[in-house]
Amino acid sequence: MKKNIFIVDDSAFMRMMLKDILKRAEYEIVGEAENGKAAVDLYSQLHPDLTLMDITMPEKNGLQALKEIRALDPDAAVIMMAVQGEENRALMCKLAGAKGSISKPFQQAPVLEAVKKVLR
Repeated sequence: MKKNIFIVDDSAFMRMMLKDILKRAEYEIVGEAENGKAAVDLYSQLHPDLTLMDITMPEKNGLQALKEIRALDPDAAVIMMAVQGEENRALMCKLAGAKGSISKPFQQAPVLEAVKKVLR
């Protein structure tokens, strides 16, 4: 059975890159959001197996959205996406319940490794 993944990033290009990597690995993309506010609003409707979420976004950042999603669903599996220099923010997200983090720009092997680790 395919695992359902929800992608949250304010960059349409980054969402497209992730979709391409994940679809080739036979994951199903159940939804996308361009900011943390939309992510929280959509999460309850989508019930994804995994959410990949950017840390830095408009309207509501990834850490705030992570906390709200985990309040709705304490078992939510979320991997944060960070650019170089956001290591402290990624650590804060892990302390708030994120299952891991991946670095931008995306490379196929580390993305799939992180996803497989969480979805076992």
